[in-house]
Amino acid sequence: MRLILLILGSLFSAYAGAGVYKCTDVDGATAYRSKPCSEGRSNVEINIKTGSSTNLDEKKNQQASAQKEQQATLEQQKSEQEKLVQKEAQLKQQASNESAKNQFLIKNNPGKFSAFAIPPYAPEQLPALVKKYQTRLADIEQLRRYAAEKALATGQCSRVEATELNIKSTKEALVFLVDCSSAKHFYFTEQELAR
Repeated sequence: MRLILLILGSLFSAYAGAGVYKCTDVDGATAYRSKPCSEGRSNVEINIKTGSSTNLDEKKNQQASAQKEQQATLEQQKSEQEKLVQKEAQLKQQASNESAKNQFLIKNNPGKFSAFAIPPYAPEQLPALVKKYQTRLADIEQLRRYAAEKALATGQCSRVEATELNIKSTKEALVFLVDCSSAKHFYFTEQELAR
């Protein structure tokens, strides 16, 4: 008798550990199985030990929904990254265009500008001060040109030797220093240079 109880107990524990599935079809007929239900039937797993149940269809839908959300998040991050790369490339191109205008001005006016009056800033090797404002590199290149021209327009600067972004710059107002061959120095804020 003891042997039979032992065998029955072990069979029951093995069966209980496996779980039971409650399958309900579209007509409401319910069947209990030891394997997951076939397609087209609601699928609920019952834990015999605890008496709790898990709706596998709902769980599957939640997992699919979570996966879709994760995929959407990844796609959004990828899209934002691509936009950032495009924006950086566009900023570099704009800065390069402004720098080319500066070099053209210097080349065509050697009497008014030294060869190093407005040296171009390389986006990959920016000085520490310029790097703080690197998102405005195109503006900086343009405003350096305006500062040099404004210094010449005063009549107190016969030739521009250097035009650089100055340490007095802030986020609200960039400041430019122009050094002239006459040893005269000019400071201009971006507001003064606005055209």
